[in-house]
Amino acid sequence: MAFSEFRPLDEKVLIEYIKATPSLASKLGNKFDNLTIKEVGDGNLNFVFIVVGSSGSFVIKQALPYIRLIGESWPMTKERAYFEALALKEHGSLSPDHVPEVYHFDRTMSLIGMHYLEPPHIILRKGLIAGVEYPLLADHMSDYIAKTLFFTSLLYHNTTDHKKAVAEFCGNVELCRLTEQVVFSDPYKVSQYNRWTSPYLDSDAEAVRGDNALKLEVAELKSLFCERAQALVHGDLHTSSVMVTHDSTQVIDPEFAFYGPMGFDIGAFLGNLILAFYAQDGHANDQNDRKFL
Repeated sequence: MAFSEFRPLDEKVLIEYIKATPSLASKLGNKFDNLTIKEVGDGNLNFVFIVVGSSGSFVIKQALPYIRLIGESWPMTKERAYFEALALKEHGSLSPDHVPEVYHFDRTMSLIGMHYLEPPHIILRKGLIAGVEYPLLADHMSDYIAKTLFFTSLLYHNTTDHKKAVAEFCGNVELCRLTEQVVFSDPYKVSQYNRWTSPYLDSDAEAVRGDNALKLEVAELKSLFCERAQALVHGDLHTSSVMVTHDSTQVIDPEFAFYGPMGFDIGAFLGNLILAFYAQDGHANDQNDRKFL
């Protein structure tokens, strides 16, 4: 352990940390001159640093004690990094071709060091917006989803091992509660974090809030989400949680991981693909008219 208490990272602190951490320093060949460090955390929650040296590279991800996008007014447990590291290691052992390797985890610093997915890897959502076709994506994602769900479920495990794993991931309750709020509760009522194009979609938003049949269906899905511990699900499997090239597919960011219904990962990913499909006309241009044969 390089530090005895939590410290938010900046470039100076990170260099100190790397030098004091053999598992990371060795990935750079213990050479610290001319390091390139870039903070690229464009998500809602965490710091993400790309560290590149003359003899190696890696990514450092640190969980903050609040939601980064909003600030300290919305506290958030740093323990999510622990569950992300557990999920990366478990899913990586089951689908090593599609999960980046974890090099280092520090629970005190809420910090994960992992394999750097170098360019031309990009976030899948950006590729879909650009109209790029990924011929191996379906095969790769079905392989990842099938293996991670089957081999962490009672279809494979005995009851004792399964319940032990379920109990461990029950500790990730705060991020499960966040999903309950933003997926199964807030969209169907007045909430300060809801957004839509006003005034054009005001009537549509009001219709959703007033649709009691829809809200009953959503409540039943929320019940399944909270109660059905089938398998170790990623928990946030959208198209920004996947990095791709034409021949590589890598699933990242499983900090929402928990034992839940298999259909949650499957539905989340397919739902994102459906949204991307129907958005293609809006992204069309002279170079790519998005006309699919």
